[in-house]
Amino acid sequence: MRTSPTILHLDMDAFYASVEQASKPSLRGKAVVVGGLGPRGVVATASYEARVFGVHSAMPMGQARRLAPNAAYLVPRFHFYRSISEQVMELLRALSPLVEPLSLDEAFVDLEAGGVAWDERSARLAGVKLRADIRAVTGLTGSVGLAASKMLAKIASEEAKPDGLVVIEPGTERAMLGPMSVRTLPGVGPATGDHLRRAGITTVEEIAEAGEDELVRLLGKAHGHGLYAMALARDDRPVVAEREAKSVSVEDTYDVDIHDRTRVGLEVQRLAERCVRRLRGAGLSGRTIVLKVRRYDFSTLTRSETLRGPTDDPAVVREAAARLLDSVDTTGGVRLLGVGVSGLADYTQEDLFAQAAGERAVAEGPVEEHSVAPVEEPLPLAERRWPAGHDVRHAEFGHGWVQGSGLGRVTVRFETPDSEPGRVRTFRVDDPDLEAADPLPLVLRGPEGGDRVPGVGSQAVSSVPASLPKSWSGSGGGAATSRP
Repeated sequence: MRTSPTILHLDMDAFYASVEQASKPSLRGKAVVVGGLGPRGVVATASYEARVFGVHSAMPMGQARRLAPNAAYLVPRFHFYRSISEQVMELLRALSPLVEPLSLDEAFVDLEAGGVAWDERSARLAGVKLRADIRAVTGLTGSVGLAASKMLAKIASEEAKPDGLVVIEPGTERAMLGPMSVRTLPGVGPATGDHLRRAGITTVEEIAEAGEDELVRLLGKAHGHGLYAMALARDDRPVVAEREAKSVSVEDTYDVDIHDRTRVGLEVQRLAERCVRRLRGAGLSGRTIVLKVRRYDFSTLTRSETLRGPTDDPAVVREAAARLLDSVDTTGGVRLLGVGVSGLADYTQEDLFAQAAGERAVAEGPVEEHSVAPVEEPLPLAERRWPAGHDVRHAEFGHGWVQGSGLGRVTVRFETPDSEPGRVRTFRVDDPDLEAADPLPLVLRGPEGGDRVPGVGSQAVSSVPASLPKSWSGSGGGAATSRP
């Protein structure tokens, strides 16, 4: 391991919910839950105000509504979240060429590789500046952990939440980890935690005291060796700049089971199109097409077909997915469908099936586009959907967001990221003056070049905070000694 805390882990605070609060002044300081709003939806992210009521990620949405009935429940805006995430990742890449994203809101950074940190003081300064820069660019907060290894940096960022910075100084790791729960260590989930608890092991210190042989006996060779090393704070994993994607996939869960075979086929075709768009967006192609079907009884079937070469041709993926569906019995109903592509490559190779289809098309004459794949026609005004939380614009009242819809009505709150909380108005769902809109930037450039952060009006925000954020550093004994 290193002798300086130059590995940084950034974790944005309640990312999806924080983005929604930043873009909607009326939701700041309120309980916000983002996720699927249907009967089978799950929570993607809950704001800290919602977590007070026990709401957390991956919880069924029905349970969340029972715990926090007065929270704002919003449909995710993943495209917008990705754009904000890219702003954050650009700030990380400015620090170092070695940035390892784990998700849209989380990443490791090797500060030493970027030459911006070489000891505890320089690493802390880099972390302080990063948090200030994120606030200035996005208006959001992130928690930073700094340590000599990836495992410890991630633990430090968790200790820093929300909106803090924690440095674990080399030499203090064992004392700091000792009293922590075994669940603190990566890879120790509920099942492993219960298994260890039944053996009388509840803290990291007790893992170290049990010894490697006992852990191997309890958990098996690979898991036992790995867990013992982590308990001793041993982690030599490097920060890897590019994590190779193994597959690209999309899936949908349906509020009501689909029984109509024709509808199932159309859904698979639509998912195949979405999958190819995502594949092309990443500049990739793939050889193996995968179909996932979860049936009415929760049984999940997976079928796959490997092509002769990688492809990003939507016709090829659609046809392969349709062939795979032919081998699945959907008589009892389908609750989830997914289409994926694996065996990825950064080049394409003409597929023989596609070539044959093309030759047939030439021989038989021109084919109308809709005969190959359904074209998504604009919905009639009366059939438009208004997802809760999504952006809209009204010809008279301007920009707003959907608070809810139903019974032929849609309720909109008109406000923007840098406005005061706005007024609420209700319209018919087919109102011709109301249309879907793109999200507005969370931070607007001020007239003198400063950034206007949501909730701050036109005040310019400096990239350096007036005082250090809350933080603590391990002393010789590894305890929390200061929180300025």
